[in-house]
Amino acid sequence: MHRGFLPLLVVLAQIPRSWAGTVTYEWNATWVAGSPDGFSRPVIGINGVWPCPKIEANVGDTVVVRLLNELGNQTTGLHFHGINQIGTGAMDGSVGASQCPLAPNHTVEYRFFADTPGTYWWHSHSMGQYPDGLRGALIIHDPQDPYKNVYEKDIIITLSDWFRNQTPSLMSDMIQPNNIGFAPPLPNSTLVNEGGSGELSVEPGKTYRLRLINWAAMFSTFIQFDSLSMDVITIDASYVQRQSVQQLRLSPGQRSDVLVTIPDDAGRNIPYLVVLDINVDYTESNPPRPIEYPYNFTGMLVTDSSKDTSGTLSIQSLDPFDDARLKPYDNQNAHSPVDKQWVLDFDYCHDANGYPRACFNNSTYVAQPVPSLYTATSLGENNTQIEAYGQVGIFLVEYGEVLEIILNNHDDAIHPFHLHGHQFQIIDRPASKAGNWVGHVNANNVPPKRDTVNVNPKSYVVLRIKADNPGVYLFHCHVEWHVEMGLTATLLEAPDRLRNYTIPQDHLEACGALGIPTTGNAAGNLDWHNRNGFATVPPKTYIG
Repeated sequence: MHRGFLPLLVVLAQIPRSWAGTVTYEWNATWVAGSPDGFSRPVIGINGVWPCPKIEANVGDTVVVRLLNELGNQTTGLHFHGINQIGTGAMDGSVGASQCPLAPNHTVEYRFFADTPGTYWWHSHSMGQYPDGLRGALIIHDPQDPYKNVYEKDIIITLSDWFRNQTPSLMSDMIQPNNIGFAPPLPNSTLVNEGGSGELSVEPGKTYRLRLINWAAMFSTFIQFDSLSMDVITIDASYVQRQSVQQLRLSPGQRSDVLVTIPDDAGRNIPYLVVLDINVDYTESNPPRPIEYPYNFTGMLVTDSSKDTSGTLSIQSLDPFDDARLKPYDNQNAHSPVDKQWVLDFDYCHDANGYPRACFNNSTYVAQPVPSLYTATSLGENNTQIEAYGQVGIFLVEYGEVLEIILNNHDDAIHPFHLHGHQFQIIDRPASKAGNWVGHVNANNVPPKRDTVNVNPKSYVVLRIKADNPGVYLFHCHVEWHVEMGLTATLLEAPDRLRNYTIPQDHLEACGALGIPTTGNAAGNLDWHNRNGFATVPPKTYIG
């Protein structure tokens, strides 16, 4: 490993490890039958079972997941959403960026350090597979949790839209020249806890930590627990100062941990409502009311199973708390001064074949034969040559620099954007219709941190990170259909510290199983200038 990682390893070695161990999972990815909304369809399970299992560890543990692909007809891979993979960038699991696809009947091992506590999730980052079921919770418990004496226990609540057709067919229908409106697939239902009843057993007078995870393919969800308050304590595995709210909006990829106290005199079971957002602009002064959308879901906090559990909850407005107003628990100031700015304009576009795509700066992401991390680790002094990586939207930042990311959303809908490898600070996020960023920032000097942020319609967001995690990391919309349409860019971070980084042998063998080169530029050419074999236009057919 390159000497640039040594200071980090020294720091990690100083973390108390009296409780530390290795948590190992042996997983086979298989097709199974699932019917979470009463309609049976093939889903991707683990070890023949769906819903998929959670990963659970304590801070200081090493997590090991050995994945055997037994799907037969699809390649795969696993991404651990929100885990920064400090020093273990090859374990990020983003196919095409940090690993090759895992072929059927082959195994790869993921190994990473559980350095930061919180609520995460894992999912496939290959071929839109997580809407087909390959997803699960990932919880890292914190022995030093500042709120641990406040609540009785954890309860995980997962939120999702659901599609009765498999992703390959949905994408094949979407990515067609006749889709002139860039229309995405629409879901058939809303799932809570992967098709569970939504009934959660609670006791009057007790406080619960609800770990809310949205792993939808497209739609955000509003959630409200009757008239009870939710006290937000974390967003995307980042502690915040306790904030009481009535309603939250979580976009795909986002998580929020909240404390909910059941009244001593509840005397009834308490309904809660999950509203699937249909991308109306709820920030308008007189927005349309999607609360009658047919896929709303009513769950129940059950204090007494002998009492009625069929009640419903009606709300009059959608008015979620603005997460950009939350205060970080550590009161960390905004990173400064800014060394570089990465400005990204998002809009829809068409590729050279006239197929609908999504673009950053008028360019759509085109996956290359060689994973970008492998190019960075094998080109030596030439790994700073952006042209060597192909059409993946590379932006280079040096170690220790403060990077400001500015994203202008030209669309009429809210979009969630996720950065691998970092939690970013939300410096500025104006309301909808603010237009493009024009160089002035209404900076939040003590900004909240998360890894997935909503960007309002016809508006922008300003984010900051400190480049202290050498690697290759994707920045993309977390609407899965937009990922597959190319709404992705790539952060190349501290390339000088990647030149001696070693890719694990089993990951290299996974490439070999598919005949994919593991050294050289985007096409595997050792001469970085040689663009023969670069992918320049996305394929016309969607192959799952």
